Amino acid sequence: MKNFFKYMNIADEDRNWGLYLTVAGSSLVPPYSSYPLTNHPGSYYFKWDEGRILKEYQINYITEGEGIMETKHGNFKVAKGSVILLFPGMWHRYRPNNNSGWSEHYIGFNGAFTEQIYRNELLTEKTPVLKLGFQESVLKEFDDIFNLVQQEKAGFQLECSGKLIYILGRIISIIKNSEFAGKEIERKIRQSCLFFRDNIDKKINMEQHAMELHLSYSYFRRMFKKYTGFPPTNTT
Repeated sequence: MKNFFKYMNIADEDRNWGLYLTVAGSSLVPPYSSYPLTNHPGSYYFKWDEGRILKEYQINYITEGEGIMETKHGNFKVAKGSVILLFPGMWHRYRPNNNSGWSEHYIGFNGAFTEQIYRNELLTEKTPVLKLGFQESVLKEFDDIFNLVQQEKAGFQLECSGKLIYILGRIISIIKNSEFAGKEIERKIRQSCLFFRDNIDKKINMEQHAMELHLSYSYFRRMFKKYTGFPPTNTT
């Protein structure tokens, strides 16, 4: 893994697009190394005792090693496969454990459209470390962005923004599915979705349907909305 980072100059076209990258990079931090590297610009570099506040969003995908993160909301363990979320104006500090080091892949970004994306309930300062696991599809998009950033061809910011949206969407999807994977409620919700499609032209008593699934209607409604993004329609 090659250490690399690049800070971007932002054109008006990129700002008007609504989502643009400010920095992208990756680094392998060996055990017992100083962190962060000292060759970053002053506004990005930080000392552990002081922490840091950025004016942008960042995601940092840790693919090897482990460490810790601290914010005003508490202390968080950063394990292999974690994604660190940073927000504008958010005080934070993080570092790898001395005995493990870590491998990181990070992207900084901003723009009006970013604020729309970050309305998702899973992207919050209160849970700045998400357990993603090793996801080859996500890592590939990081690598594609790094290649585009290094080549810096015309319109590269626009292409990078599309890949970044995919990464954020994939992170949210993986986290949401991890809450249901292998659980009985997932099977029942999927069963309900098929039932609703097969009976799309019929009125369905949702409370009766939940009872047939051996679930209370309030629980079924809450979990159905959490899984699909919308509540079942009660036609009684």
